[in-house]
Amino acid sequence: MRYKDIPSENLLKIKTLGQLKAAGYKPQTVKQELRHNLIQKLQQKEEVFPGIWGYEETVIPDMQRAILSMHHVNLLGLRGQAKTRIARMMVDLLDEYIPVVQGSELNDDPLHPLSRYAKDYVHEHGDDTPISWLHRSDRYTEKLATPDVSVADLIGDADPIKAATLKLPYSDERVIHFGLIPRSHRGIFVINELPDLQARIQVALFNILQEGDIQIRGFKVRLPLDIQFIFTANPEDYTNRGSIVTPLKDRIDSQIITHYPKTIEVGRKITKQEAHIKKEQEKLVQTNELVSDLVEQIAFEARESEYVDAKSGVSARLTISAFENLVSAAERRALMNGETSTYIRVSDFMSTIPSVTGKVELVYEGEQEGAGHVAQILMGKAIRTQFLKYFPDPDKAKKAKNTPSPYKKIVGWFSDGNTLDILNDASDADYKTALQNVPGLAELVEKQQPKADEKEKLFLMEFALHGLAEHSQLSKNKLTTGLQFKDLLSGMFTMPSFGEEDDDNY
Repeated sequence: MRYKDIPSENLLKIKTLGQLKAAGYKPQTVKQELRHNLIQKLQQKEEVFPGIWGYEETVIPDMQRAILSMHHVNLLGLRGQAKTRIARMMVDLLDEYIPVVQGSELNDDPLHPLSRYAKDYVHEHGDDTPISWLHRSDRYTEKLATPDVSVADLIGDADPIKAATLKLPYSDERVIHFGLIPRSHRGIFVINELPDLQARIQVALFNILQEGDIQIRGFKVRLPLDIQFIFTANPEDYTNRGSIVTPLKDRIDSQIITHYPKTIEVGRKITKQEAHIKKEQEKLVQTNELVSDLVEQIAFEARESEYVDAKSGVSARLTISAFENLVSAAERRALMNGETSTYIRVSDFMSTIPSVTGKVELVYEGEQEGAGHVAQILMGKAIRTQFLKYFPDPDKAKKAKNTPSPYKKIVGWFSDGNTLDILNDASDADYKTALQNVPGLAELVEKQQPKADEKEKLFLMEFALHGLAEHSQLSKNKLTTGLQFKDLLSGMFTMPSFGEEDDDNY
């Protein structure tokens, strides 16, 4: 029986090396530990990386194969692809507790002590050596690679203060102050953004990966460390800021390529899981599937946009932040109007602009357009794409012979010189009245989406106007306090007034 099969409450009662031997403890490396526990989970049909969506057939199987092969891993992918999250979840594959020599700074195994302190302690006390139990949550170390990281930070250096305090010569290995990597012995060590680590520091990792040992400042000390390394890297870094030196890449056994969600449905699951929506917001603000789809569609449009740098990527954090801002916009409006509940509106999507502009890197053409205008363009394309899933194609409807366009009455009302203002802070009652004033709009939604409830139909009525504007059937103009819909032709001849930007028409 493995000692790990002993119940935790009994396990923690073991206090000495002799008791540990009697319990049947047999040392194993951290990679053997990960492999053994993964095998058990796979055999028991347990989910290994819960909450990681979209990787079920790609990244997760690759990770499982790497663990079974007992490989060091490099997760290569653009920002916001759950690389660090996957690394952190590796902890769940460790044993809940492992024994260590009490007081050792390198998590020394009682049967195979590594440090000078632990060796001397076990030699002196034998089976009476006191042990303590280290929880798996304490066996994970993470370091963000930055240009100022030194060899001393990662591996260690001679400590003059320790030498003076203990009155030891510099030749004594007890003056060594160990870095993060030795202190991660028998655990998982993660280096995020590996290419940002200076080349000379990357070289210092060679021996650790290949031989499992370290050397410090010429000390004749060999520490065969037992560590599972996980690295993360962004392919953009290979050309812009730094690179992984070739010998180091050669020593990383498995390089696993991550990716963005491939479908709207997967993206929606991620956003729903990660977005921090407060309980009071859930009670106050109502939403629907189309709202979630529109948020995800913005990210999909950004990843294909000519204005956005594809090499930099569009993080999943964009949709998470955008959805949070969207809900907060509806919450703010309800609070201002003293309403106990409200429904998200399409016009609320203007509140997501700060979430978009801070999450995308623009190419030259995008910089010329301006970040805010690019964000509006992406929203417009998202509306245009999703519009065709709910309503007939306006271009085809316009060209159809012997069949009147379902939008004829709506477009005709605006052609007669009428306009519609959708104000950001309008109450639900004023919002409803404004939409119902447009002839044919309610009938269109009733015919195309008859199963929608009353509040969702109001949302779809506004959505139809935005869709028609994106298909060049109407003009949509930005006001200081909201949006205005008018006839396309009159919108084309409307000159911006003094002090307004030219991109207010979009």
